[in-house]
Amino acid sequence: MVFSSLRRYFSMRPQNSKVQTLYDHCKTIFSPSGTPPPSSQALQKLSSILDTVKPADVGLKEETADDDRGHGFFGANVLNRVARWAQPITYLDIHECDSFTMCIFCFPTSAVIPLHDHPGMTVFSKLLYGSLHVKAYDWVEPPFVVESKGPGYPQVRLAKLAVDKVLNAPCTSVLYPKHGGNLHCFTAVTPCAMLDILTPSYNTEEGRKCTYYHDYPYSAFAAGNAPVCDGEEEEYAWLAELESPRDLYMRLGEYAGPNIQH
Repeated sequence: MVFSSLRRYFSMRPQNSKVQTLYDHCKTIFSPSGTPPPSSQALQKLSSILDTVKPADVGLKEETADDDRGHGFFGANVLNRVARWAQPITYLDIHECDSFTMCIFCFPTSAVIPLHDHPGMTVFSKLLYGSLHVKAYDWVEPPFVVESKGPGYPQVRLAKLAVDKVLNAPCTSVLYPKHGGNLHCFTAVTPCAMLDILTPSYNTEEGRKCTYYHDYPYSAFAAGNAPVCDGEEEEYAWLAELESPRDLYMRLGEYAGPNIQH
């Protein structure tokens, strides 16, 4: 009789949403300074939780591919297509604190988030639906810099290509402060949505400012003593800081998923 009552009690208890489970785990393992870093087991558990998250779990309805399907941003007449789909990326704020940020980016076809960095940060990403092209770099260490030679010649720093491919949902990925493609740009091949967990959160006072970049091919700048072997030039690029991106079009949306209990 007692066991039967206990079974009924536990079966009637409300189950945590997946967003709540994510929040609880992040709150347990992350800190504002990022140190000490979470254990590999804790990070793997976070990835495993993300693997289970579906659009409906965060209040999203999957967008259907439009009549541009099959071409994405690779086909001919790119400028006309970009003009047709010049809609903003929608940013959904789920939670933000010093230790971590949980958010969603909803992309219309051909929308772009320009090349940017995550200094000293780790980012977990779950592509919830759609297809997204990712191009990402990591800095070459020790830093290799070509100084500006005057107006029209930016100072550039050498980076190595880490990722250059199309991701198809569902897909979970992780980037780290020094590897995994800490500097990346996104272009939506189809309508898509990305759930991100960033840790620690951006904080200019702590040196975690988001900086945007333009990438130049390796051949664009002469550097005879650069640590690049013949035949590997396509794996490297020169990155120059930008004051502000010209092709970032974003608006704030309202998160419609389950509320988080703090």
